[in-house]
Amino acid sequence: MIKQLLVIISLVASTFSVFADIKLPALVSNGMVLQREKQIPLWGWAAPTEKISINFKNKTYHAVADAKGKWLIKLPAMEAGGPYQMVISGTNKITISDILIGDVWVCSGQSNMEFEMFKAQDLYADEIAKANNPNIRQFEVVKKFSFTKPLKDVTATEGWQSVTPQNVLNFTAAGYFFAKELYQKYKIPIGLINATWGGTPAEAWVSEEGLKTFPAYKATLQQLKNPDQLNTIKNQDKATVDSWYSNIKLKDKGLSSTKQNWGNEDRFNSLWSSTILPSFWTDDILKDVNAGVVWYQKQFEIPAATGKKAMLYLGNIYNQDSTWINGILVGHTEDKHKARVYELDESVLKQGSNTITVRVLASATPPGFVKDKPYKIVIDKQEIPLSGEWKYQLGVASQPIPATTNLAYQPAVLFKGMVSPLIPYAIKGVIWYQGEANTAKALEYQTLFPALIKDWRKQWKQGDFPFLYVQLPNYLAVKPQPSQSNWAELREAQLTTLNITNTAMAVTYDIGEWNDIHPHNKKDVGYRLALAARHLAYADKDVVYSGPIYQSMIKKGNKIILSFKNPGSNLIAKGGSPLKYFAIAGADNKFVWADAVIKGDKVEVWSDKVPNPVAVRYAWADNPDGANLFNTESLPASPFRTDKP
Repeated sequence: MIKQLLVIISLVASTFSVFADIKLPALVSNGMVLQREKQIPLWGWAAPTEKISINFKNKTYHAVADAKGKWLIKLPAMEAGGPYQMVISGTNKITISDILIGDVWVCSGQSNMEFEMFKAQDLYADEIAKANNPNIRQFEVVKKFSFTKPLKDVTATEGWQSVTPQNVLNFTAAGYFFAKELYQKYKIPIGLINATWGGTPAEAWVSEEGLKTFPAYKATLQQLKNPDQLNTIKNQDKATVDSWYSNIKLKDKGLSSTKQNWGNEDRFNSLWSSTILPSFWTDDILKDVNAGVVWYQKQFEIPAATGKKAMLYLGNIYNQDSTWINGILVGHTEDKHKARVYELDESVLKQGSNTITVRVLASATPPGFVKDKPYKIVIDKQEIPLSGEWKYQLGVASQPIPATTNLAYQPAVLFKGMVSPLIPYAIKGVIWYQGEANTAKALEYQTLFPALIKDWRKQWKQGDFPFLYVQLPNYLAVKPQPSQSNWAELREAQLTTLNITNTAMAVTYDIGEWNDIHPHNKKDVGYRLALAARHLAYADKDVVYSGPIYQSMIKKGNKIILSFKNPGSNLIAKGGSPLKYFAIAGADNKFVWADAVIKGDKVEVWSDKVPNPVAVRYAWADNPDGANLFNTESLPASPFRTDKP
């Protein structure tokens, strides 16, 4: 009994000590940016009924913690400025320094919003070197999810970070260029809250309450709330993955041991079969091997010893690579979407003949090297190309890895883990880049995405704040004829979401990459989002913030005449006539490529093959490469179809 009593006393004392001192959420910390011209909610935790005070800008504000120890103080709206210092007092005292008051934007979505500046260093080297602005800051939220209750707080990677050449490498690239454009225009501090997770579907970012009209998602979440069910899934998935990779490692002929393999042997296997890279191995050499390991080798010449560091560029490799040069392991990457850029130490390369060996492990199809990416070694300004003939040898053939449950992709779990804990921090609005993960359910996205926007606004309780989003870029191979497209349907769902009040969309089908779901051009993305913000959030009614948006059609003989909203100064065919990527169909719904011309603020569309047209589509494809209906302000028209079901 005495031991039990001592344990209870100890637990009570421990619990009291946890909550006796004031605790602050991660957002409320040094370097934070507070939202101007709105009430500023600040909150934290302390002992129940503890008296709390905040001294800020020579004024003091008071609150009392509730029975659970939570407290909230709302500071009055303030003008932009800073830096300031804040002192929060109770049982203990916390001083927060270097506070700015400006505009706070939540940057959220999947990998194209997550895409960091360092991933495009080749494109933005000069931008990065000159990046130095203490008035632009980012708070990056650590990736976490929850199936049950919303988390109380987020975890930050580094807290609030201001823009320097080093810090900016980890900024969301689209968010950084968005903030930079706004700061240059208005000279108001900008805070970015980066809450992103690559590959995630929209339903993961909606609250449980917001999913009430989506019964399938509600049912999934209820199942995963059961700890036994969740643990069973975790254990089964782990066993499946471990077994697959163990089998690959055991049977790979190139791995004779953990220390000895075809990569570190430092010899060129001239008797291996030949292939041309870059290519997927299922395209030619091993058409029936959908997964497994293939080893590749190539010899290349270094004309003279440099004694300098070099850079190796291996494009993108699906899915994993381990790379050796002259028997030295120089890189290993498991993310198929991450560019392979490896720095080579001075000792790696040698004068004369060198050998590069790449072990490619593919867990699914397509496997191998992505086309139209850089494959080279760069020493100063000298480039040694690596495309062309390589040798290859099959290590092990396998079936693709069995499907598993990605817990971070489940309904409501990211709202609970990464969004709910940010509330009620005052914000200016949201910029959103997501949709790739929902292309298989584009029709559902027409209701799911608006539900997300309404849900966030309801949860935040800060009115219909601006919600700006990016329409999906062009992606995948160009198709020669008009066809159905999941990506086009998802873009249509994003277009129809403009019916939600205080929303705007950046169209980007002209700046994507057919072979990369993560196009590197994020500067134009940020710029177009900033134009939308200038119009919507900053009441700059003179700015042209959008390209043409289809409004209506009339039939005139064998032609269909289209009208548009947001034509800007004028409609143009960018790059010169003719207009491209218009398709037309009659009652049989068989679309063919059409002729199209601009007549004033309208577009006339026709085809000699369709004498009695009923419908037109524009840029209706995964990759509408060359679609060129723009306005004079160089903003592209959104893809559309007049035959929307």
